[in-house]
Amino acid sequence: MRTVVTGGTGFVGVPAVRRLVEGGHDVHVVCRRDPGPSSVPGATYHELDLLDDPDAVEATMERLRPDRLAHLAWTTTPGLFWTSPENVRWVRATLTLYQAFVAAGGQRVVVAGTCAEYDWSGGLLSEATTPLRPSTLYGSAKHAAYGLLAAASAETGVPVAWGRLFFVYGPGEQPGRLVPSVLTALRAGAPALVSEGTQVRDFLHVDDVARALVELLDGAAAGAVNVASGVGVPVRDVVGLLAGLEGRADLVRYGARPSPPSEPARLVADVRRLRDEVGFEPRFDLADGLRDTVRAFPAEPASEQRRARR
Repeated sequence: MRTVVTGGTGFVGVPAVRRLVEGGHDVHVVCRRDPGPSSVPGATYHELDLLDDPDAVEATMERLRPDRLAHLAWTTTPGLFWTSPENVRWVRATLTLYQAFVAAGGQRVVVAGTCAEYDWSGGLLSEATTPLRPSTLYGSAKHAAYGLLAAASAETGVPVAWGRLFFVYGPGEQPGRLVPSVLTALRAGAPALVSEGTQVRDFLHVDDVARALVELLDGAAAGAVNVASGVGVPVRDVVGLLAGLEGRADLVRYGARPSPPSEPARLVADVRRLRDEVGFEPRFDLADGLRDTVRAFPAEPASEQRRARR
């Protein structure tokens, strides 16, 4: 089974590529630049800019003629992705990629969507009943791409499984997000400045996310499928577990950062489709997942490592 992966050098993409290789797929990763030592053994890498060269996208699909496509690429820089103008460009690039894949004889697609497509006022987010009412450019762009792909799929007959990701954590997460920012502070012996942390979120370890996406790609489910644990956890519990694993509960400062007024109190996924139709169950509970993350976290922040090499 020949599979093309976009975003295969990213946080979710690397474990997804690794799992696809282990599962016997002939994996081809398209990416903006050579990943060097971070490449996954057994995968083949192709330099390609999905945003700027649609002709090259068509040529690459025609040359590779893949059976499967896992489209995981998008703008994800913490703090910037919500409003980045690149979100709009990714909508166009996603449709171009799908059309090129179909024209080359492709048979099945999985795409990484987001829980930010939903109306966040309801608490439990269901594919079947929760309105799609994004409040950010990022969520709106993902929602637009989903609608276009659903319409295109109805015309071509090539199914699309749209995995709506919730709150992903684990080894390799970008600095600036909750877990790495807390760990960076604790390991530096500095106060971890966080909100009160009463907001409830649905966290899933990145390896479980990757496995769910691969199972979607190999399965038959189509349309939107929530990729999450289905378990709501207060953010302060995540921070508390990290502080306990590091032995530095004394450094946590709950309430030092304000929670935005628009911050939803509860965002938890209805995972019945993922469980019943895909057959997926997480392998990591939160405590084990955070323990795995702490073990893999670098002893020094990336910025310190770069300075040391100069």
